[in-house]
Amino acid sequence: MLAIVLQPSHRYTDRMSAQMIQYPSNGHQTPGYLALPSGPGPFPAVVAIQEWWGLVGHIKSVADRLASEGFVVLAPDLYHGQVASEPDEARKLAMALNRAQAIQEIHAAGAYLNSLEYTTGKVGLVGWCMGGGLALSTAAAHPVDAVVCFYGRPLEAGEAARIRTPVLGLYGENDGGIPASIVNDFEKQLSAQGTPHAIHIYAGADHAFFNEDRPEVYHPAAAAEAWKQTLAWFEQYLGG
Repeated sequence: MLAIVLQPSHRYTDRMSAQMIQYPSNGHQTPGYLALPSGPGPFPAVVAIQEWWGLVGHIKSVADRLASEGFVVLAPDLYHGQVASEPDEARKLAMALNRAQAIQEIHAAGAYLNSLEYTTGKVGLVGWCMGGGLALSTAAAHPVDAVVCFYGRPLEAGEAARIRTPVLGLYGENDGGIPASIVNDFEKQLSAQGTPHAIHIYAGADHAFFNEDRPEVYHPAAAAEAWKQTLAWFEQYLGG
C-alpha cells in the first residue's frame, strides 16, 4: 500500500490538509486535488468529480469539507489544468472531454485511493452537473460502494441497467435542463432492477443549487439538506 508525504499544503486546518498531486491512470499521470483528514485513519475514500467549469475552488472547498468529516478525498482534474469562468468556455471544454478517458481517470482515482495505507478499501463517488453524470457512468462501468449525484443527467436505460451501486440523486425542482419527469423515470428503473437508491427533488431549487459561488442559483436550504443527505449516505455505505 502507498503512503503519501504531504508537501506544503494548498489548504490546512486542524481537521484536514490538502494539496495537488499526480496519480497514475492508464499509462499517464492525472492531476488531482487530494484532501486528507487529520489523524492516522484508516478512513473511507471519496472521488469528487468536477462540474463543467473544471477543478475550480468550489470543488476543492467541497473536498475540504468532506475531508473534515473523515473521508480521504481525491478530486481529479479531468481538464488537466484548464478551467472556465464563462458558460461558453465551459461548454467547449465539456464537449471536448473524452468521456471514456474521464471515466477511466475517475476509476483510477478510486484505485489510487484504495492503495493508500490509511484508507479502508471503501470508495464512493460524488459529482455535480457533468460530474454527477460521470459518477453514474463510472458506477455503471466500474462498481463502487456508493454514489451521490448532484443534478447530473440520469443515464439512458441501457447504461442505467448496469448500476448496482447504491445511488443518492439530488435534484432541483426548477432545473430546466433536467426535468423531474426523467428523474422520476430513472428512479423507477432503479427500483425495478433492485438498485438501492434515494432520490430527492428540492422544491424551489434550480440547477447548481449547491454551488455557493453562483449566488444567482445557490439555494441555502436545499444545499444544507443535500449535504446532510450526502454525509448520511456515505456513512451508511462507506462507514465513518
